[in-house]
Amino acid sequence: MTPTLEGVSIALGSLRAHKLRAALTILGVAIGVIVVMVIGAIIAGFDKGFTDMLETLGPKTFYVGRYWGGTGAEDPDDPNPWERRPGLTIEEAQRVEDLPTIKFAVVDENATADIVFEGKRLGAVSIQGRDADWPKVAGGAVNPGRSFSALEDNANAFVVVINTKISEQLFTERDPIGHRIKIGGLPYTVIGVFDPPAGLFGEGDRNEVFIPYGTLVKNLPYWQGWMDFFVAPEDTVSQQRAIDDVTMALRSMRGLRPSEPNNFDIVTQEKYMETINSMTGVFKVIMIVLSMVGLMVGGIGVVAIMMISVTERTREIGVRKALGATRRAIMWQFLIEAATLTTVGGVIGLVVGGGIALVLGAATPVPAYVPLGSVIAALVGAAFTGLLFGIYPASKASRLDPVEALRYE
Repeated sequence: MTPTLEGVSIALGSLRAHKLRAALTILGVAIGVIVVMVIGAIIAGFDKGFTDMLETLGPKTFYVGRYWGGTGAEDPDDPNPWERRPGLTIEEAQRVEDLPTIKFAVVDENATADIVFEGKRLGAVSIQGRDADWPKVAGGAVNPGRSFSALEDNANAFVVVINTKISEQLFTERDPIGHRIKIGGLPYTVIGVFDPPAGLFGEGDRNEVFIPYGTLVKNLPYWQGWMDFFVAPEDTVSQQRAIDDVTMALRSMRGLRPSEPNNFDIVTQEKYMETINSMTGVFKVIMIVLSMVGLMVGGIGVVAIMMISVTERTREIGVRKALGATRRAIMWQFLIEAATLTTVGGVIGLVVGGGIALVLGAATPVPAYVPLGSVIAALVGAAFTGLLFGIYPASKASRLDPVEALRYE
């Protein structure tokens, strides 16, 4: 430990004595580490946010839709396959929900409309037409109040669950439960306030309300043909068996022959994660390239600084060799000095990069999460850069002839 601590002490003393000379090394390494920290934090935050979102659906829940462009089976000669696919219907959703292996299927239709309350108007609000099971897959919580019941769902009742943002805009400090708001010119009774989970990019902060599916399709112009639903298998049923049953039921209802492919998509959470990983893979490559450039600049600085250090300490090396210091001991000392220089740059980059990541996560919708692995990788990468680029100066120092070194002026 003594040679190691001595090398660290000498390196820190060199930093204090030659601040400008060490700046290039520290700056280059710090930039590389900052890149690793910021991009790594964004990627990790995105993955964590998406994983948290999928957890709200339940581990076996899967998506059924008209078309999902992330299946990896896209035909370049057929850029718009959804045009030939029929949209899903409520009858198909009900048939799926009636399967003995299925616990529930949450349907979803979307529309936009103006909302008015006591002279206050909110334009182009997202209106979600759902069935009574929608809180089971939405995450968050309905509080105060409640969601609409299956009875209200079947009766196409004029009830609405507003989200927290709309409650704050229309009712400020008042309790919204029991008040009536107009959606598309028709009165709806507010029965609950939905506090949504944090979205990946701030989706939970948008104006959004939830009404029964039948109420939406009967009273609002909506995006026809794009209904989808989330399907949850029974607790004792495997996801694959549930997918097979849903596939068979939909193919039967659509009259598809065995040789014909599915004209709908079923997507599991694993497929979602594969798509996300392929998207973040590009950013990972960029992170690696940029960090390598920064560390390369820092490494070149290490070579320059350590060569100067070897020259300045030639007589010291000669004295040490004359007193019995081995080549290995001298080489180890200079390697430790080089690694210490780059580690200082790594620590600075770690602090700055971590600060930037925290600011991004707190002040913007961009998710940012600093995992322990990124911290360790950044510090190890910085230290390894010092060791790698310090090999040549350290080797040169260890090969000096002691007699010639003692004569050096």
